[in-house]
Amino acid sequence: MRHEIEDALRTTLHVDVVGDEHLSSCFAVSDLLSASVAAVGNAASNLVATLGLASSPPPVRVDQRLVSLWSARSIQPIGWDMPPVWDAVAGDYRTRDGWIKLHTNLPHHRRATLTVLDCRPERSAVAEAVAGWEAEALESTIVGERGVAAAMRSREEWALHPQGTAVAAEPLIAWDADRPVAIRSWAGTRERPLAGLRVLDLTRVIAGPVATRTLAGFGATVLRVDPPVWEEPNVVPDVTLGKRCARLRLDTNEGKAAFEDLLAGSDVLIHGYRPGALEGLGLGSDLRQRLAPALIEVTLDAYGWTGPWASRRGFDSLVQMSCGIADAGMAWAKREAPTPLPVQALDHATGYLMAAAALTALEKGVRGDGAVTARLSLARTGDLLARHPATAAGTLDVTPDPNDLSPTIEHTPWGDAHRLRAPLNIPDTAMRWDLPASALGSAPARWPK
Repeated sequence: MRHEIEDALRTTLHVDVVGDEHLSSCFAVSDLLSASVAAVGNAASNLVATLGLASSPPPVRVDQRLVSLWSARSIQPIGWDMPPVWDAVAGDYRTRDGWIKLHTNLPHHRRATLTVLDCRPERSAVAEAVAGWEAEALESTIVGERGVAAAMRSREEWALHPQGTAVAAEPLIAWDADRPVAIRSWAGTRERPLAGLRVLDLTRVIAGPVATRTLAGFGATVLRVDPPVWEEPNVVPDVTLGKRCARLRLDTNEGKAAFEDLLAGSDVLIHGYRPGALEGLGLGSDLRQRLAPALIEVTLDAYGWTGPWASRRGFDSLVQMSCGIADAGMAWAKREAPTPLPVQALDHATGYLMAAAALTALEKGVRGDGAVTARLSLARTGDLLARHPATAAGTLDVTPDPNDLSPTIEHTPWGDAHRLRAPLNIPDTAMRWDLPASALGSAPARWPK
């Protein structure tokens, strides 16, 4: 696992991982998460040295317990509660020939699913309607209605599926051709190596926001941009730490012009748009490179960048169903229902690998090698995990104890909260966040002066 991450980043991870607690799974979940955070630390350490802020890459230590806790939830509210993770209809349902996961957290996905099933928005009614369908037929019909769902497949079935074959052939991180332009210098320091760096964040839900939250932890100025009506209240307090959050309509002339201004002032663009989606908004790669020739891009999709599902919408929990992880978990746990990973590990690991790719690209640019684009997917990270069975018993409880928490109180729009201590340590380089979590749309759509 670690060797494949090293190959993907074209580096060697000189990192000390401490702690031997593991999340309970048939797969090496905690090892994947720790290796992904180690990749971040290693890339940050190399960048510090390349910037001339240290004579050599400083040592890096990763706390495996804290890494695993961050993959569950980093914020611990004081006197208030986070909204439920799942919508009342979302979940696993028996079909005529197997299982399917319905993902209905977003209103338009919920509408699509209920339109196909033609039933009341109640679990009992949904279960009755789903039972009359075959799993793959229902999956295809919901996707055709612009919803999201995933039939449960075994690892063997996924390996024979055209999309499974395509994903297995993709690199963990796909690097596009270098653009031989000089990247902009910024005001990085040994303590805050990304201070002055501008990161434009067009990501949603977990994986991409984890990447940009990580970059904010090293001092980057991160501006997240969402559509006017977009909400994800069950994750925003967790993933907007250290960021400013604005809203724009990219399908209007005014919104597009404002976005182009933002893009022209950006050093790094991180987005989760599927292949061709930005082109459809008139914001294709030619325009992006003309406005910001030295722009580093790191981008994510769910099911891979090649194959028949390259443009399919998806989330961590759906990818786990599709690629055989939930089926393998069911057999391992001796259950009669899909058994996913104990945390959204594909989201978190992929998010950290995206951050590591951005840091690696920055170091490459500082060395004069030009700007690059990196592409990752949840499915490819899932393929990496699924090839590594657990080697130790999982005993870790994701409920933090007081020693896991930072002593600083975070004042958020929803109320005061504790935050977990940073999971990685680099001497004289602080992983900390200068801004508390913020609500979507709470900042103007412009770079702060």
